[in-house]
Amino acid sequence: MFQSITVRAPAKINIGLQVLPGRSDGYHGIRSIFTTVGLYDTLTVTRTARQGCCTVECGQMALPPDNTFTRTYKAFCVLTGTDCGIHVTVEKRIPSGGGLGGGSSDASSFLQSIDTLCGTSLSAPAFRDIAGQVGSDVFFFTEALLAGGAPFAAYVSGRGEHVQPVPPRTDLPVVLVFPGVSVSTADAYRWVDESRAGAACAPQLPGTMDAYAAGFASPAGEWAFRNDFTAPVVARFPRIGKALAAVKECGAEFADMSGSGSTVFGVFETEKKALLAAGRLSEEWRAVPAFGG
Repeated sequence: MFQSITVRAPAKINIGLQVLPGRSDGYHGIRSIFTTVGLYDTLTVTRTARQGCCTVECGQMALPPDNTFTRTYKAFCVLTGTDCGIHVTVEKRIPSGGGLGGGSSDASSFLQSIDTLCGTSLSAPAFRDIAGQVGSDVFFFTEALLAGGAPFAAYVSGRGEHVQPVPPRTDLPVVLVFPGVSVSTADAYRWVDESRAGAACAPQLPGTMDAYAAGFASPAGEWAFRNDFTAPVVARFPRIGKALAAVKECGAEFADMSGSGSTVFGVFETEKKALLAAGRLSEEWRAVPAFGG
């Protein structure tokens, strides 16, 4: 049995994100295409002799005692009855509060790692059960791992629990731009609700997987997608709007904010154009090419 595993956890971006009205359970429904991109955190997960204990080491940021790793570990132990000790070292490259799903991706990759280290052989429904206890975006990353990992794309609906795979696009050179601000997801949903003030939620596309998948398969320059979070978030964080304008000025075929922010991304026609844009954007912003899903 393995004693240590090193894995990569990919970021995701949202190609369009429709936020539906709040539900009675406190969640909002969504409709979106999620796709992995070539930016990763690296996790080294090690089995230890400290039974029932999960310790986390992250040099890039201070994690609170209750975090996605400890919550995943607790849910795993309750479900399996296992108490094997675990230590995880995290090398963060995906920014926190950036709308890229870094914490959720870490949780999913961590869960798969401890399942392997502890020899529990979780079923797909068990993985999904734990995902639902940790966070809505964990569903997507769990399905990505169950399907064999990145590249992976899916039409995501419900609160995030309905994940229907669609053909991934490996021909979309993406540049990520980090405006240097962090956006609270809870605040972002509240701002969307406030911006509507009781108005009807106009659909971006017919709310079906087929419509979203067909749109995603078309040339990026023809995409009609939009992110419902973008306008209310940019109104409160003008720097995000400035970054978005800069990406468009660099010739992106499509550009928007990912998730509830704050990361902005641009999709370019070729890798050469994306690299040129990343170099130009790096004069003012932290800009990272993220090819390969």
